[in-house]
Amino acid sequence: MPILSFSSNDIDVITGKKTRTIRKAWKTPLKVGDRLYCYWNLVSKEKMKIFEAFVTKIEDIPFEDIKDNDELAVEEGFKDSKDMLREFKKMYGGRINPNENFQIIYFEKINIDDWKGDKIDEKAMITKRADILFDSGKFDKSTMCYDAALRIDPDDVYLLNKQGDNLSRLGKFIDAIECYDKALEIEPDNVYILNNKAIALLNSGNINEAYKVSTIAYNFRPSSPIILYWRGFILEMLGRYDDALKVYDKLIEIDSENPEVWNSRGNLLSDMGLLEQAIESFDKAVEVCLDDSEMDAGSINRMGNAYIDLGKYDDALDCFNKAISLEKHNIDFLLNKGVVLMELGKFEEAIDSFNKVLLRNPDNEDAFFLKEECLENL
Repeated sequence: MPILSFSSNDIDVITGKKTRTIRKAWKTPLKVGDRLYCYWNLVSKEKMKIFEAFVTKIEDIPFEDIKDNDELAVEEGFKDSKDMLREFKKMYGGRINPNENFQIIYFEKINIDDWKGDKIDEKAMITKRADILFDSGKFDKSTMCYDAALRIDPDDVYLLNKQGDNLSRLGKFIDAIECYDKALEIEPDNVYILNNKAIALLNSGNINEAYKVSTIAYNFRPSSPIILYWRGFILEMLGRYDDALKVYDKLIEIDSENPEVWNSRGNLLSDMGLLEQAIESFDKAVEVCLDDSEMDAGSINRMGNAYIDLGKYDDALDCFNKAISLEKHNIDFLLNKGVVLMELGKFEEAIDSFNKVLLRNPDNEDAFFLKEECLENL
Protein backbone atom coordinates (compact mmCIF):
# COMPACT_ATOMS: atom_id res chain seq x y z
CA MET A 1 0.00 0.00 0.00
CA PRO A 2 2.11 2.98 -1.23
CA ILE A 3 1.63 6.04 0.99
CA LEU A 4 2.61 9.58 0.02
CA SER A 5 2.73 12.55 2.39
CA PHE A 6 2.30 16.11 1.14
CA SER A 7 3.24 19.31 2.95
CA SER A 8 2.25 22.97 2.95
CA ASN A 9 4.22 23.46 -0.27
CA ASP A 10 1.86 21.08 -2.05
CA ILE A 11 -1.37 23.07 -1.80
CA ASP A 12 -1.92 22.60 -5.55
CA VAL A 13 -2.24 18.86 -4.94
CA ILE A 14 -5.24 19.32 -2.64
CA THR A 15 -6.94 21.73 -5.00
CA GLY A 16 -6.47 19.36 -7.94
CA LYS A 17 -4.32 21.81 -9.89
CA LYS A 18 -1.26 19.56 -9.64
CA THR A 19 -1.29 15.84 -10.41
CA ARG A 20 2.35 14.84 -10.15
CA THR A 21 5.14 14.73 -7.59
CA ILE A 22 8.85 13.87 -7.43
CA ARG A 23 10.06 11.30 -4.89
CA LYS A 24 13.11 9.18 -4.21
CA ALA A 25 12.63 5.73 -5.78
CA TRP A 26 11.71 3.06 -3.26
CA LYS A 27 13.35 -0.39 -3.05
CA THR A 28 10.30 -1.55 -4.93
CA PRO A 29 9.73 1.44 -7.24
CA LEU A 30 6.23 2.61 -8.05
CA LYS A 31 4.72 1.51 -11.33
CA VAL A 32 1.76 2.52 -13.46
CA GLY A 33 -1.49 1.25 -11.96
CA ASP A 34 -0.36 1.35 -8.32
CA ARG A 35 -2.93 2.79 -5.90
CA LEU A 36 -1.65 5.67 -3.78
CA TYR A 37 -2.92 6.60 -0.32
CA CYS A 38 -2.17 10.29 0.07
CA TYR A 39 -1.99 12.23 3.33
CA TRP A 40 -1.41 15.78 4.44
CA ASN A 41 1.52 16.11 6.92
CA LEU A 42 1.63 12.39 7.68
CA VAL A 43 3.96 12.62 10.70
CA SER A 44 2.43 15.67 12.40
CA LYS A 45 -0.62 16.37 14.58
CA GLU A 46 -2.25 17.89 11.47
CA LYS A 47 -2.18 14.50 9.72
CA MET A 48 -5.22 13.86 7.53
CA LYS A 49 -6.04 11.74 4.53
CA ILE A 50 -6.64 13.81 1.41
CA PHE A 51 -7.29 11.35 -1.41
CA GLU A 52 -6.55 8.03 -3.08
CA ALA A 53 -5.14 7.95 -6.60
CA PHE A 54 -3.87 5.69 -9.38
CA VAL A 55 -0.37 6.09 -10.80
CA THR A 56 -0.83 6.94 -14.47
CA LYS A 57 2.78 7.51 -15.56
CA ILE A 58 6.30 7.15 -14.18
CA GLU A 59 9.52 8.86 -15.28
CA ASP A 60 12.78 7.61 -13.74
CA ILE A 61 15.31 10.39 -13.23
CA PRO A 62 18.73 10.44 -11.46
CA PHE A 63 19.29 13.04 -8.78
CA GLU A 64 22.08 14.58 -10.89
CA ASP A 65 19.41 15.62 -13.43
CA ILE A 66 17.22 17.14 -10.73
CA LYS A 67 19.44 19.15 -8.39
CA ASP A 68 20.18 22.06 -10.75
CA ASN A 69 17.05 21.86 -12.89
CA ASP A 70 15.28 25.21 -12.30
CA GLU A 71 12.62 24.51 -14.94
CA LEU A 72 11.59 21.27 -13.27
CA ALA A 73 11.61 22.95 -9.85
CA VAL A 74 9.27 25.74 -11.00
CA GLU A 75 6.91 23.16 -12.54
CA GLU A 76 6.83 21.50 -9.11
CA GLY A 77 5.82 24.76 -7.43
CA PHE A 78 9.24 25.79 -6.06
CA LYS A 79 11.02 29.10 -6.65
CA ASP A 80 14.08 27.38 -8.12
CA SER A 81 16.17 24.21 -7.87
CA LYS A 82 17.82 25.36 -4.62
CA ASP A 83 14.40 25.75 -3.02
CA MET A 84 13.44 22.25 -4.22
CA LEU A 85 16.72 20.81 -2.94
CA ARG A 86 16.08 22.27 0.54
CA GLU A 87 12.68 20.54 0.59
CA PHE A 88 14.20 17.21 -0.47
CA LYS A 89 16.83 17.46 2.28
CA LYS A 90 14.09 18.04 4.86
CA MET A 91 12.07 15.18 3.41
CA TYR A 92 14.98 12.71 3.35
CA GLY A 93 16.90 13.74 6.47
CA GLY A 94 19.82 15.71 5.12
CA ARG A 95 22.34 14.88 2.42
CA ILE A 96 21.23 13.09 -0.75
CA ASN A 97 23.59 10.78 -2.64
CA PRO A 98 24.15 12.13 -6.19
CA ASN A 99 23.64 8.58 -7.49
CA GLU A 100 20.17 8.25 -5.94
CA ASN A 101 17.35 7.46 -8.33
CA PHE A 102 14.14 9.50 -8.22
CA GLN A 103 10.76 9.12 -9.88
CA ILE A 104 8.43 11.71 -11.37
CA ILE A 105 5.05 10.25 -10.41
CA TYR A 106 1.94 11.23 -12.33
CA PHE A 107 -1.38 10.30 -10.75
CA GLU A 108 -5.15 10.61 -11.13
CA LYS A 109 -7.41 11.05 -8.13
CA ILE A 110 -9.95 8.30 -7.54
CA ASN A 111 -13.59 9.19 -6.96
CA ILE A 112 -14.24 8.93 -3.23
CA ASP A 113 -16.97 6.30 -3.78
CA ASP A 114 -14.30 3.98 -5.22
CA TRP A 115 -11.78 4.33 -2.39
CA LYS A 116 -10.62 1.11 -0.71
CA GLY A 117 -9.48 2.79 2.50
CA ASP A 118 -11.32 5.03 4.94
CA LYS A 119 -13.44 7.64 3.23
CA ILE A 120 -13.36 11.31 4.23
CA ASP A 121 -15.57 14.35 3.91
CA GLU A 122 -13.54 15.99 1.14
CA LYS A 123 -15.24 19.37 1.43
CA ALA A 124 -14.71 19.45 5.20
CA MET A 125 -11.06 18.45 4.78
CA ILE A 126 -10.34 21.17 2.22
CA THR A 127 -12.29 23.76 4.23
CA LYS A 128 -10.32 22.93 7.37
CA ARG A 129 -7.07 23.35 5.46
CA ALA A 130 -8.32 26.65 3.99
CA ASP A 131 -9.28 27.96 7.44
CA ILE A 132 -5.86 27.05 8.88
CA LEU A 133 -4.11 28.85 6.03
CA PHE A 134 -6.44 31.85 6.40
CA ASP A 135 -5.84 32.11 10.14
CA SER A 136 -2.06 31.98 9.58
CA GLY A 137 -2.25 34.81 7.04
CA LYS A 138 -1.40 32.71 3.97
CA PHE A 139 -4.21 34.25 1.93
CA ASP A 140 -2.81 33.38 -1.50
CA LYS A 141 -2.88 29.67 -0.58
CA SER A 142 -6.14 29.70 1.37
CA THR A 143 -8.01 31.27 -1.56
CA MET A 144 -7.02 28.27 -3.70
CA CYS A 145 -8.45 25.91 -1.08
CA TYR A 146 -11.70 27.87 -0.74
CA ASP A 147 -12.02 27.72 -4.53
CA ALA A 148 -11.54 23.95 -4.44
CA ALA A 149 -14.16 23.55 -1.69
CA LEU A 150 -16.60 25.77 -3.62
CA ARG A 151 -16.21 23.54 -6.67
CA ILE A 152 -17.60 20.74 -4.51
CA ASP A 153 -20.42 22.90 -3.06
CA PRO A 154 -20.82 26.26 -4.84
CA ASP A 155 -23.78 27.27 -2.64
CA ASP A 156 -22.08 26.94 0.74
CA VAL A 157 -22.68 30.32 2.40
CA TYR A 158 -19.85 29.85 4.90
CA LEU A 159 -17.36 29.19 2.09
CA LEU A 160 -18.60 32.11 0.00
CA ASN A 161 -18.26 34.46 2.95
CA LYS A 162 -14.80 33.16 3.88
CA GLN A 163 -13.62 33.40 0.29
CA GLY A 164 -14.91 36.98 0.23
CA ASP A 165 -12.96 37.74 3.41
CA ASN A 166 -9.90 36.08 1.92
CA LEU A 167 -10.10 38.04 -1.33
CA SER A 168 -10.57 41.27 0.62
CA ARG A 169 -7.30 40.63 2.42
CA LEU A 170 -5.64 40.15 -0.95
CA GLY A 171 -7.01 43.53 -2.04
CA LYS A 172 -9.35 41.93 -4.60
CA PHE A 173 -12.41 43.81 -3.43
CA ILE A 174 -14.53 43.45 -6.58
CA ASP A 175 -14.08 39.66 -6.53
CA ALA A 176 -14.84 39.66 -2.80
CA ILE A 177 -18.09 41.56 -3.40
CA GLU A 178 -19.11 38.97 -5.99
CA CYS A 179 -18.65 36.24 -3.36
CA TYR A 180 -20.71 38.16 -0.81
CA ASP A 181 -23.43 38.76 -3.42
CA LYS A 182 -23.65 35.02 -4.18
CA ALA A 183 -23.95 34.30 -0.45
CA LEU A 184 -26.63 36.99 -0.06
CA GLU A 185 -28.68 35.45 -2.87
CA ILE A 186 -29.01 32.44 -0.56
CA GLU A 187 -29.24 34.31 2.77
CA PRO A 188 -30.31 37.90 2.01
CA ASP A 189 -30.78 38.77 5.69
CA ASN A 190 -27.34 37.59 6.85
CA VAL A 191 -26.17 40.76 8.59
CA TYR A 192 -22.55 39.63 8.94
CA ILE A 193 -22.20 39.08 5.21
CA LEU A 194 -23.96 42.38 4.52
CA ASN A 195 -21.50 44.09 6.84
CA ASN A 196 -18.54 42.38 5.14
CA LYS A 197 -19.84 43.54 1.77
CA ALA A 198 -20.12 47.10 3.09
CA ILE A 199 -16.49 46.95 4.25
CA ALA A 200 -15.35 45.64 0.86
CA LEU A 201 -17.27 48.42 -0.89
CA LEU A 202 -15.67 50.97 1.43
CA ASN A 203 -12.18 49.60 0.72
CA SER A 204 -12.87 49.65 -3.02
CA GLY A 205 -13.66 53.37 -2.79
CA ASN A 206 -17.44 53.06 -3.23
CA ILE A 207 -18.39 54.80 0.02
CA ASN A 208 -21.97 55.72 -0.90
CA GLU A 209 -22.81 52.14 -1.84
CA ALA A 210 -21.09 50.95 1.34
CA TYR A 211 -23.43 53.19 3.34
CA LYS A 212 -26.50 51.77 1.56
CA VAL A 213 -25.48 48.19 2.33
CA SER A 214 -24.59 49.14 5.91
CA THR A 215 -28.08 50.61 6.27
CA ILE A 216 -29.64 47.31 5.18
CA ALA A 217 -27.59 45.45 7.79
CA TYR A 218 -28.43 48.09 10.42
CA ASN A 219 -32.16 47.79 9.72
CA PHE A 220 -31.97 44.04 10.27
CA ARG A 221 -29.98 44.35 13.51
CA PRO A 222 -29.66 47.90 14.87
CA SER A 223 -27.94 46.83 18.10
CA SER A 224 -25.14 44.73 16.60
CA PRO A 225 -21.77 46.10 17.84
CA ILE A 226 -19.86 45.10 14.69
CA ILE A 227 -22.45 46.69 12.40
CA LEU A 228 -22.55 49.88 14.47
CA TYR A 229 -18.76 50.12 14.54
CA TRP A 230 -18.40 49.99 10.76
CA ARG A 231 -21.47 52.18 10.23
CA GLY A 232 -19.84 54.86 12.36
CA PHE A 233 -16.63 54.57 10.37
CA ILE A 234 -18.47 54.80 7.03
CA LEU A 235 -20.37 57.89 8.20
CA GLU A 236 -17.04 59.38 9.26
CA MET A 237 -15.61 58.73 5.78
CA LEU A 238 -18.67 60.47 4.31
CA GLY A 239 -17.91 63.53 6.43
CA ARG A 240 -21.08 63.09 8.45
CA TYR A 241 -19.29 63.58 11.76
CA ASP A 242 -22.33 64.34 13.92
CA ASP A 243 -24.11 61.19 12.70
CA ALA A 244 -20.96 59.13 13.19
CA LEU A 245 -20.61 60.44 16.75
CA LYS A 246 -24.21 59.42 17.53
CA VAL A 247 -23.41 55.90 16.29
CA TYR A 248 -20.26 55.65 18.42
CA ASP A 249 -22.17 56.93 21.45
CA LYS A 250 -24.86 54.32 20.90
CA LEU A 251 -22.17 51.65 20.56
CA ILE A 252 -20.60 52.75 23.85
CA GLU A 253 -23.95 52.25 25.57
CA ILE A 254 -23.87 48.66 24.31
CA ASP A 255 -20.15 47.91 24.64
CA SER A 256 -18.45 50.43 26.91
CA GLU A 257 -15.44 48.20 27.61
CA ASN A 258 -14.21 48.07 24.02
CA PRO A 259 -11.03 50.19 23.62
CA GLU A 260 -11.37 50.27 19.82
CA VAL A 261 -14.69 52.10 20.11
CA TRP A 262 -13.25 54.71 22.47
CA ASN A 263 -10.23 55.13 20.17
CA SER A 264 -12.44 55.63 17.11
CA ARG A 265 -14.60 58.12 19.00
CA GLY A 266 -11.48 59.99 20.12
CA ASN A 267 -10.14 60.14 16.54
CA LEU A 268 -13.48 61.50 15.34
CA LEU A 269 -13.69 64.14 18.09
CA SER A 270 -10.13 65.20 17.29
CA ASP A 271 -11.08 65.67 13.63
CA MET A 272 -14.10 67.70 14.80
CA GLY A 273 -11.78 69.98 16.80
CA LEU A 274 -13.33 68.88 20.11
CA LEU A 275 -9.94 68.26 21.66
CA GLU A 276 -10.85 68.06 25.35
CA GLN A 277 -13.55 65.51 24.60
CA ALA A 278 -11.18 63.62 22.31
CA ILE A 279 -8.63 63.33 25.12
CA GLU A 280 -11.31 62.05 27.51
CA SER A 281 -12.20 59.39 24.96
CA PHE A 282 -8.56 58.38 24.43
CA ASP A 283 -8.07 58.23 28.20
CA LYS A 284 -11.05 55.92 28.47
CA ALA A 285 -9.58 53.68 25.76
CA VAL A 286 -6.39 53.30 27.80
CA GLU A 287 -8.41 52.70 30.98
CA VAL A 288 -10.43 49.79 29.57
CA CYS A 289 -7.45 48.02 27.94
CA LEU A 290 -6.78 44.72 29.67
CA ASP A 291 -3.08 44.94 28.84
CA ASP A 292 -0.62 47.01 26.79
CA SER A 293 -1.06 44.75 23.75
CA GLU A 294 -4.59 46.11 23.33
CA MET A 295 -3.48 49.74 23.31
CA ASP A 296 -3.74 51.51 19.98
CA ALA A 297 -0.44 53.34 19.41
CA GLY A 298 -1.95 55.42 16.62
CA SER A 299 -4.70 56.71 18.86
CA ILE A 300 -2.25 57.49 21.67
CA ASN A 301 -0.29 59.51 19.10
CA ARG A 302 -3.50 61.35 18.13
CA MET A 303 -4.09 62.10 21.80
CA GLY A 304 -0.59 63.59 21.94
CA ASN A 305 -1.40 65.81 18.96
CA ALA A 306 -4.57 66.97 20.72
CA TYR A 307 -2.52 67.90 23.79
CA ILE A 308 -0.14 69.91 21.57
CA ASP A 309 -3.06 71.86 20.13
CA LEU A 310 -4.14 72.60 23.70
CA GLY A 311 -0.61 73.69 24.64
CA LYS A 312 -0.22 70.83 27.15
CA TYR A 313 3.26 69.75 26.07
CA ASP A 314 4.19 67.58 29.06
CA ASP A 315 1.04 65.53 28.57
CA ALA A 316 1.77 65.34 24.84
CA LEU A 317 5.29 64.05 25.55
CA ASP A 318 3.90 61.33 27.81
CA CYS A 319 1.62 60.22 24.96
CA PHE A 320 4.38 60.12 22.36
CA ASN A 321 6.66 58.17 24.72
CA LYS A 322 3.87 55.66 25.30
CA ALA A 323 3.18 55.34 21.55
CA ILE A 324 6.91 54.82 20.87
CA SER A 325 7.08 52.13 23.57
CA LEU A 326 4.52 50.22 21.49
CA GLU A 327 6.03 51.00 18.07
CA LYS A 328 9.60 52.05 18.75
CA HIS A 329 10.58 52.55 15.10
CA ASN A 330 7.53 54.57 14.03
CA ILE A 331 8.93 57.66 12.32
CA ASP A 332 5.80 59.77 12.82
CA PHE A 333 5.82 59.17 16.57
CA LEU A 334 9.53 60.00 16.83
CA LEU A 335 9.05 63.15 14.78
CA ASN A 336 6.17 64.29 16.97
CA LYS A 337 8.22 63.63 20.09
CA GLY A 338 11.01 65.79 18.69
CA VAL A 339 8.59 68.63 17.97
CA VAL A 340 7.17 68.67 21.49
CA LEU A 341 10.68 68.50 22.99
CA MET A 342 11.52 71.61 20.96
CA GLU A 343 8.44 73.35 22.41
CA LEU A 344 9.71 72.41 25.88
CA GLY A 345 13.17 73.82 25.06
CA LYS A 346 14.83 70.40 25.33
CA PHE A 347 16.82 70.75 22.12
CA GLU A 348 19.45 68.06 22.75
CA GLU A 349 16.73 65.46 23.40
CA ALA A 350 14.85 66.71 20.34
CA ILE A 351 17.99 66.24 18.21
CA ASP A 352 18.26 62.67 19.49
CA SER A 353 14.68 62.00 18.39
CA PHE A 354 15.25 63.54 14.94
CA ASN A 355 18.47 61.51 14.56
CA LYS A 356 16.46 58.32 15.11
CA VAL A 357 14.13 59.41 12.33
CA LEU A 358 17.04 60.17 9.98
CA LEU A 359 18.68 56.85 10.82
CA ARG A 360 15.63 55.09 9.41
CA ASN A 361 14.83 57.62 6.68
CA PRO A 362 17.85 59.79 5.74
CA ASP A 363 15.71 61.74 3.23
CA ASN A 364 13.16 62.92 5.79
CA GLU A 365 13.19 66.69 5.20
CA ASP A 366 11.11 67.52 8.28
CA ALA A 367 13.56 65.79 10.59
CA PHE A 368 16.54 67.38 8.81
CA PHE A 369 15.29 70.97 9.02
CA LEU A 370 13.95 70.62 12.56
CA LYS A 371 17.30 69.21 13.67
CA GLU A 372 19.05 72.18 12.06
CA GLU A 373 16.74 74.52 13.97
CA CYS A 374 17.58 72.73 17.23
CA LEU A 375 21.31 73.08 16.56
CA GLU A 376 20.89 76.82 16.13
CA ASN A 377 19.31 77.03 19.59
CA LEU A 378 22.04 75.14 21.43
